[in-house]
Amino acid sequence: MSGSPVTAVGVFDSGVGGLSVWRALRAALPGAHLSYLADNAWAPYGERPAEALRGRVTALVRDWRACEPLDLLVLACNTATAVAIDALRQEHPDLPIVGIEPAVRPALAATRSGRVGVVATRATLNSARYQALRSACLAGAAGGPSVHERAADGLADAIERGDEALARALCHRHLRALLDEAPAIDTLVLGCTHYPLVREAWLAASEGPIALIDPAEAVARRARHLLPGAGPGSGEALPSPTWRSTGHPESLRRATRQWLNLPAEVRSPQS
Repeated sequence: MSGSPVTAVGVFDSGVGGLSVWRALRAALPGAHLSYLADNAWAPYGERPAEALRGRVTALVRDWRACEPLDLLVLACNTATAVAIDALRQEHPDLPIVGIEPAVRPALAATRSGRVGVVATRATLNSARYQALRSACLAGAAGGPSVHERAADGLADAIERGDEALARALCHRHLRALLDEAPAIDTLVLGCTHYPLVREAWLAASEGPIALIDPAEAVARRARHLLPGAGPGSGEALPSPTWRSTGHPESLRRATRQWLNLPAEVRSPQS
């Protein structure tokens, strides 16, 4: 590496779902040091009370910044974004923060049938942030489209535990229920960062052509816009990532092998 400072990007998720965003960030910001924090002691977030989650996320980020400098924070979790991003921006006005939210607007632009499905956690779908996003997107859409939601209970937890068989079964159950409600859905928003990790299971469950909308690429583009100096490098070795976990480290180690084919030395949040 050269003697110039390395840009540090923090990637936060409730567990392993943010690995789908980490993968996109690694491609977009090859010169950046990526530091990942998984709150797997509390995962999954989707069915926890919003106020408790807000306090939890803000405390973890506060402690994280105390032990490691960050130039950018990516909330690679729809639920954490929905309940905590405003509080984090107020507490850390010096830190650029990129959140993630269900990609309803791109889905409405892509659909040909006018019927869009959204699968997400119950906490995300019930949040005021998502409800405002949905209303704004539909108000600005032509042709009278509709958005149909399904809380994919249990799926993030199955992916968190690496249970691919259960994850496939849950993808089938939740998507079939959504299609029973609105058979014309041709575009599906993956509204939790865990869900793109089982992309093939969604495609198999659709039993027909369906477009999957994953916001990870848009998040990576936004991060690159904010950190232009961390873009494509000049052949230097990639900075080694840092992995932190609030729960059992083996969960994150297993997930990086399973979903990214990467080894990981996992630390505690304060180390």
